[in-house]
Amino acid sequence: MSIEKKLFGILNDGREVYAYEDNQGYDNTVTTIGAKAFYCCNALTSVTIPNSVKSIGNDAFYKCYGLTSIEIPSSVTNIGDGAFADCSGLTSTKIPSSVKSIGHCVFYGCRGLTSIEIPSSVTSIGVFAFYDCRGLTSIEIPASVTSIGESAFYDCRGLTSIEIPASVKSIGNTTFYGCSGLTSIEIPSSVTSIGSEAFGFCCDLTSIKIPSSVTSIGESAFYKCYGLTSIEIPSSVKSIGKRAFYGCSGLTSIEIPSSVTSIGDYAFEDCGGLTSIEIPASVTSIGDGAFSGCSGLTSIEIPSSVTS
Repeated sequence: MSIEKKLFGILNDGREVYAYEDNQGYDNTVTTIGAKAFYCCNALTSVTIPNSVKSIGNDAFYKCYGLTSIEIPSSVTNIGDGAFADCSGLTSTKIPSSVKSIGHCVFYGCRGLTSIEIPSSVTSIGVFAFYDCRGLTSIEIPASVTSIGESAFYDCRGLTSIEIPASVKSIGNTTFYGCSGLTSIEIPSSVTSIGSEAFGFCCDLTSIKIPSSVTSIGESAFYKCYGLTSIEIPSSVKSIGKRAFYGCSGLTSIEIPSSVTSIGDYAFEDCGGLTSIEIPASVTSIGDGAFSGCSGLTSIEIPSSVTS
């Protein structure tokens, strides 16, 4: 058996790292890339991961700014938290079908990332997984995904559209916060809750349909969605949270269903385009500043059911 030495990568002090491959084409020495193995190796421009590697540790390539591309072999089953975090020069990569989950902060701050393929083997996307990936213009979430973590796509301002699969049960807090380029999104009927600030500062979002499966809309869920002109709240919703539609200045009409019993503090504050609103007889509580700054409202009728 012949053994061949191949360049694995170059450290930021200029030293070369080698791996060894036999004549069958695979490395038989490296099975794991440890936690922080290449931490802050900002001069590293390329790396070849041999197909013997099964695991990439936490923060393994954290802040490797010079890394522009990386091929993850199909042998890898685990990618640790923050493995490629702040690899701002990384433009594209493919996750192999051997991977079952995308951990926390894996591609955090990868601003140069323009495309990524998530295989149908992935069932969960971790917290902050694609946080601040501003260059990402589109992403397809496979039907296998059942969980999307909080702030998973926070400040992905290059995204124009995204489809949430019917396997997802909830949209977490700040999941799409700051996705200012997002013009449309379809929420599947599997979703039962929309977290706090889930779509906050999605300025270009013009319309959204909340399915009848949703029973809870969190605080500031649509905070300062300036482009939103209309929204239909389903009869499954029992309460409108604090600042749910705060600053939605383009909103001209909204229908509150008879299932709603409370309107939270500042729920419609600064919705200057709102000209009329009907509060159903089911509402017993209207919070502080609920309609503060709604300069377009000329009249409003408070039902006798309201006690505070």
